[in-house]
Amino acid sequence: MCDTTHASPHDAALSAPRPVLGTAVDPITLQPVDEVRVTVLMDNTFDALLVGDGHTTRTGFGPAATPAGQFESGQTAVGLLAEHGFSALVTVRRGDQETTLMFDAGLSPSGIITNADRLGISLDGLQGVVLSHGHFDHAGGLGGLACRLGSGRMPMIVHPYAWTRRRIQDSRSTFDMPTLSKKALNGEGFEIIERTQPSLLVDGSVLITGEVDRTTDFEHGMPAPHQAWHGAGWQHDPHVIDDQALVVHIKDRGLVVLTGCGHAGVINIVRHAQRLTGVTALHALLGGFHLSGPAFEPVIAPTIAALSDIAPHLIAPGHCTGWRAQHALAAALPDAWVASSSGTTYRLTRT
Repeated sequence: MCDTTHASPHDAALSAPRPVLGTAVDPITLQPVDEVRVTVLMDNTFDALLVGDGHTTRTGFGPAATPAGQFESGQTAVGLLAEHGFSALVTVRRGDQETTLMFDAGLSPSGIITNADRLGISLDGLQGVVLSHGHFDHAGGLGGLACRLGSGRMPMIVHPYAWTRRRIQDSRSTFDMPTLSKKALNGEGFEIIERTQPSLLVDGSVLITGEVDRTTDFEHGMPAPHQAWHGAGWQHDPHVIDDQALVVHIKDRGLVVLTGCGHAGVINIVRHAQRLTGVTALHALLGGFHLSGPAFEPVIAPTIAALSDIAPHLIAPGHCTGWRAQHALAAALPDAWVASSSGTTYRLTRT
């Protein structure tokens, strides 16, 4: 979730960078792949007028086949849904072998299923689900996905803190976030795999980072209103320690890093992925950067400075990145930045 409350110096001190809990696995041999396709099933925006390019395919309006009596034909064309949430299908190819995973599941129970249908995407070949963290705007569509998949067990990688009760409380109101239920997800057919450490999937060609090292001096995490229940009471939860990213290494190109909200800080995440894999080149960075609102806007400039040094070939910020950060990123990295939108597919290859 995004919060727009100003953080105090005390809040910043509470959320100062700290090492990740546990022992990092370093280095990790991440097997290179020939191609990665990332299809954004759900994002905060949908723009039917966006134009694709060599590595980006856009989705416009579909055929005029939706019932609507106010038109002479009795039908109208619709686009895709957009909501405050994120979900992406990630397909990796090595030779002639392809594997597809779902990374996050959007906000609403039916959103990702509706968009998949409008895109003509079958989810029958889905081979696993990865949750970036436990916030409800990344897990709301899991019930709809379970209904679509029917019987059978679908593996799902989560951090054990994804079940944490959380809320946003300030002087004016309290918002209790919907909390994920492990029991319910098990009952719906998901095979829960809890990991705090890095995980290698798809024959070693997909890395799930697990907990991310917090090493920068500017990515301080969530401000004081973001709280978590710790058994005896509510406490400030700056770190969202369950935040994790998905990483793939394209042969001869570099890393592709996909974030959900980037609560660990996108620069922390990229540097963590580089350290774990030993691969320094960043080919693409996609997903939520969580730079929206007054509490995070001071992080925009140092984030852009660090990204300029890293020099990714493609950057596609979405979801909770925020309009100020989007404008600044587009101005600073014009050759790399592209606008995100529900229904966009990024095809990234070694050639």
